[in-house]
Formats: sequence, structure tokens, C-alpha cells
Amino acid sequence: MRTLTQSEIGLLQQQGCTAQDWQTVFVSDSESLKYIRDTRFSGEVRLGSFRASFELPGGMHKHSGIFRATLHDTTVGDDCCIENIKNYIARYDIAEGCFIENVDIILCDGPTSFGCGVNVAVLNETGGREVTLHDRLTAHEAYLEAFYRHRPKLIAQLKRFAAERTAERTSERGTICHHATIVDTGYIKNLYVGPYAKIEGAGRLKNGSLCSRQEAPIHVGYGVIADDFIVQDGSSVEDGTTLSRVYVGQACTLGHGYSASDSLFFANCQEENGEACAIFAGPFTVTHHKSTLLIAGLFSFMNAGSGSNQSNHMYKLGPIHQGAMERGAKTSSDSYILWPARIGAFSLVMGRHSSHPDTSDMPFSYLIEKNGDTYLAPAVNLRSVGTVRDAQKWPKRDHRCKEGRLDQINFNLLSPYTIDKMVRGLHVLQELETLSGPTSDTYAYQSAKISNSSLHRGQQLYRIGIQKFLGNSLISHLERTDCSSAESLLEGLKPKHTDGRGVWVDLAGLIAPKELVNALLDEVESGAVASAEEFNRRLCQLHSNYYRYEWTWAYEQMLDYYGLYPDRITIEDLISIVSQWKESVTTLDRMLYADAKKEFSLSAHTGFGFDGASQRTIDRDFEQVRGDFESNPFVTETLAHIERKSQLGDRIIAMLQQLNK
Repeated sequence: MRTLTQSEIGLLQQQGCTAQDWQTVFVSDSESLKYIRDTRFSGEVRLGSFRASFELPGGMHKHSGIFRATLHDTTVGDDCCIENIKNYIARYDIAEGCFIENVDIILCDGPTSFGCGVNVAVLNETGGREVTLHDRLTAHEAYLEAFYRHRPKLIAQLKRFAAERTAERTSERGTICHHATIVDTGYIKNLYVGPYAKIEGAGRLKNGSLCSRQEAPIHVGYGVIADDFIVQDGSSVEDGTTLSRVYVGQACTLGHGYSASDSLFFANCQEENGEACAIFAGPFTVTHHKSTLLIAGLFSFMNAGSGSNQSNHMYKLGPIHQGAMERGAKTSSDSYILWPARIGAFSLVMGRHSSHPDTSDMPFSYLIEKNGDTYLAPAVNLRSVGTVRDAQKWPKRDHRCKEGRLDQINFNLLSPYTIDKMVRGLHVLQELETLSGPTSDTYAYQSAKISNSSLHRGQQLYRIGIQKFLGNSLISHLERTDCSSAESLLEGLKPKHTDGRGVWVDLAGLIAPKELVNALLDEVESGAVASAEEFNRRLCQLHSNYYRYEWTWAYEQMLDYYGLYPDRITIEDLISIVSQWKESVTTLDRMLYADAKKEFSLSAHTGFGFDGASQRTIDRDFEQVRGDFESNPFVTETLAHIERKSQLGDRIIAMLQQLNK
């Protein structure tokens, strides 16, 4: 770049331009000067060449250049279009191909870290579980920082990781990366704008980062107000959404006037209409309703019904109470939970609950209000069509780019994490029956009541779930084992290592053995894992080795559940396990089939066939809208699944019988 000649200065002055000092204005070529009009310069300004045009929606074209703007200490890359800046742009580096039009002000008042270093007070609004934002934050790092406060050395190291990244991002100049678009927007201060990000009609964006990528651009829409925030690639924040001290993970959608403060949203969350305060929203947390409030809770793979609400204080010491809904939990319309409480994985909450239940050892349950009391129906969600449908849709709704994913997400419905809870739940139900007798009307458990029928049904369903998982794991391992002889098969079943034994944990999407997680955290505390990059790489390794660890756990659990010994296990034992697996799978599928059939019952036809229609017309209207039961995709897949698994079970059993001859 070079300074302007006198003739070039004269040309710019003729085109309505002024400068505090023309010697601090640098240009690339003289041909582009005709595309600079009615512009004021101050401080050091560097201007690229303007040769390209932008094609706008509707077929309109605009040539690159600078028109009706004020620039202070700013660099403008090649082929940008900057037009109608009401106040000024100050201390920004604007890369090539950017389109900036009808903006009030864009300034960097440094030094700033663009949202990095902001502390977000999740769960406890008064503090104590703060998570420090940075632009490489993962759900797992945030989970450990928020919930592992019993390890202060770990928290100090994680804070150091965040501080180091914050220092790297700190600058006295703002950046608008290449091919970004900012139009019809008000106040922008200390904002990092990533490549191909698009800001349209936002009201105020202050102290934040839009970590956009060409493969996964970010969109910020009309009326958005955001302070102290980070938004990751592939996400959109739309339609009057208000954010204050918020992290938005990859491929999230926030819109329709959503309001959030002191909250974290990780991959593929969808938040619309409602409100969030001090929540940790793990992957796939979804709420669509204006009447829904999520507050002071941990959620993931969660769908909140309309009018869902929680309370995080009891009018004594303020908003200090917290709760957790483990992965896959749901709330029905108008549900209410008084924190503290903990809801087990893949459970459904209906009604109002003020007795602080803890059902973490009772996954796949219903929590129901009856006459002001909390009733627990263990395991019934295992046979729910909705549960299976959710498990099938989550991988399909992962809209992140395959490359550059921050969160490591395990989608498995049945895993050592949930099966271990089922085993504990089964033992609890058996103990309750032993202590109170098999004929008791109700059983008391963790501030909840369990009816007699629910207790016995829960035991049956937990056994089905456990047998299904153990059989799944066994059959998967057999496919990778030398089955040429009984000896090689039995030897090949034995795990080659001990990694995976014991309790497993869910680190906001990443399911891993607790022992290995603790070993990694020991290394972080000692300094052996010295950076956030290395820490995240090690977490990725835990995720990628899931199935290796799973078999170690499943093998040990299989021996314990079926009362077997490693050196005495026989082919007959395996045949029995596969036979029970086949029966469990088909029984559960038949339950799902029956549950789906309810959606097509005569009562479900209510509201169809308008204007005094006959029953035939009602039925035809229902079929045209909802389809026929037998041709429903879920129903046909369930029937096909029964057939496939039955054939697989028969084939495995025949193979084992052949080896046993």
C-alpha cells in the first residue's frame, strides 16, 4: 500500500471525502478511488482495491466501495462494500469481500477479548459454579468446571486454560473476517465477526464472538440484543432474541423472542419463545413454547413441554437451589419442579412436584402427580414410542459439520451409564418388595410413592432392558471374534484390558468410565495435561474408544447378572444369553407396537371429520391426515426390526450350537 498523491486527494475531495490527515490514508490502486464517496477518514486508514460487485437478493447489483461512511483507524480489504454508516467504524480490520450497509456504529474500544473471559453463573445465580467462556469451550470442559467443584485444583487448571485462551484473543482492534455481511444493524462494540457470518437487523451486539466458518456460517437476525456472549459456527440467533452472558454452541437455533441470561447452550440446542436463566443446556436441549421457563438446572437431550417451570429458591436465602434432569428427560405441559431435585435419565415429568425427588437410579420412568403426591412409575418409558423416536431422530438432527466438532456426543439410548442405573433400580425395587412385602399397595422411595403394579412392572421392564443391552453387546463382540472353534470364541470374549470397569458418567454428551475420567483429571491437576487443546484431545480419545470400554463393562456385568464365572463360561451359557436377548428384543418391540397403535385408536379420531360428518368420513379424514396404522413408517420399521432381530438371534444360536457339537 502507498500514500495518496495530490491528484488522488483532489479526486477524493471532489467526491465529498475529507481526512484529518491525508498522509495517514493508504490505498492499493488509483482505479478504485472512484468508488469512494462522501467518506471521512481519521487516524491510520488502509483501503484495498474495489473491483468486484455484489449480487443482492432480487437480482440487484452493487459495486464494491465506500459510500457515506466515517472510518477511524480502520483497514478495509479488497472488494468490500461499506455504505451508509450513520456514526463511524473505528479500530477494525475488515477483510476482503465484506458487505456492510446501514449500520449505526462499529467500534472496538480495547483492549477486549470478544466475550472470552466472561464468567457465566450457571445453576446457582449467586455464584459458585461459574464457567469461564472462551471460543473453544466444549460441553465437557464446561460440565467439569461447573460440577466438579469438589476438585479445586482441577477448577484452577481449567480456569487457567480459559485465561490462556482469553489472553490469546485479547486485542485492541476488532476483526470482521472475509465475506461477512452486516446490514441494517444498530450498535456493534467489541465484536469478532467470523468468515461468512451474516448480521441482519440486530439491535445491539456487545463484547462477543461470532465464530463462523464458510462451511457453517452464523446468522444473527432482526432485533437481536446480545451482551457478553459467544456463538459457535452453524448457529442462528433470530427474531428479537436477548442474550446476556451466554454461550451458544455449534448448530444451535435461538429465536422468536427467546430470552437467556447466564446460560450455556451446547450443540444442536433449539430454544424459541421462552426464557432461560442460569441453565446448563447440554446437547439437544429443546424448548419451543412462550410459557416455558428453564432455570437453575442441568439438561441434555431434553424436550420441555409448554408451561414447564422450576423454582430455584424457597424464599429464604435466595436463588441458591439447583436441579438436574439427566439425559433424555422430558417435561409435559404445565409441569413444575421445586428444586433441589434430580430426575433420572429418559424420564417424563407430569404435574407439580415439590417434594424434592431424586430418581437418578430409576431411569426411563414417569414422575406423575396424584392428589398433590409424587408417584413414580419405574421403567415404563422403555416401552414408549416417543423414547425410541427421540433416540432415532437425534443423530439425524445433528446439523454440525463433520469436521471441527467441539462436543463429543454419544447418542446411545442403552449404554453402561443407563444400564448401570437400571441394575441399581432393579435392586432397589427388589429390596422395597422384600422389606414391605409383595402385597403392599404402595412403596415409599426418595420422596415419591410407587404403586404395587408399577413396582412389579418396573422390575420386568428393567430386566428386559438389561438383557437387551447385554445381548446387543455380546453379539457385536462376536462379530469381531474368531468363532472358528469354541475355544477361540470363549477366549476371544475375555476383555484384553480392565479399562471400562465400574461406574460410568455422562459429561454432557460424552459417556465414559468414571475411573478413566478421574485418571485424566488427575493428570490435568498435576500439570501433565498442560493445555486446553491437549485436554480436549484426550476427551476425544475417551469418546472414540467407547465401544472398547463398553465391552469390558458389559462382559463383567454379564457374568454378574447371569451368575457366571470367567473360567467356567460355556457355549450353553452364551446360547441362553442370546435366547433371552431375542425374547427381550421382540417383547419390547411388541410393547412399542402396542404403544404406537394407541395413536390410531378410535379416541384418537376425535376432532377429525368436520361439519357433522359420518364415522366413515371421520375415519377417511383421519387416514388422509395421519395415514394408516399398518403403513406408518415407525410401525413398519418396528415389525421389520422384530423380523431382523429374530433372524439374527436364530443365526447366532445356530452358529453356537454348531460349535457345541
